[in-house]
Amino acid sequence: MTMMQHDAWHELNTWEPEAALSFYRSTLGWEFQQTELNDGGGFWLATKDGKTVGAIYELTAPDHDGIPSHWMTYLNVPDMEQAEADAVKAGGEVLRPMMEIPGVGKLSVVTDSTGALIGLIELEAESASRH
Repeated sequence: MTMMQHDAWHELNTWEPEAALSFYRSTLGWEFQQTELNDGGGFWLATKDGKTVGAIYELTAPDHDGIPSHWMTYLNVPDMEQAEADAVKAGGEVLRPMMEIPGVGKLSVVTDSTGALIGLIELEAESASRH
């Protein structure tokens, strides 16, 4: 499996990962590889023709209570720590602090100064250098 160089990372956050895995296998021909997260949550890398195209993340209670299933786009940043600090300095807020996803990189969710959500991703150096 190879990781494409992304300007953005697309991730489905869902309460029903098994149904989502089945849906995207059937409709888009995606294949999935489960990855272990540090917090024990469910996470599946999605691939098409040997290239990583996104992921599915399992929403769990109580951490995600009240959040509906949704697609989240993460914008690529070169330095996650700096990006989080810059977001706060510019009037935003860190909602989900940086977490490392094996085979992907570091992800964070912040808001801009108007409260709009922004996903941030810093790709793993090994993954980013493949393409």
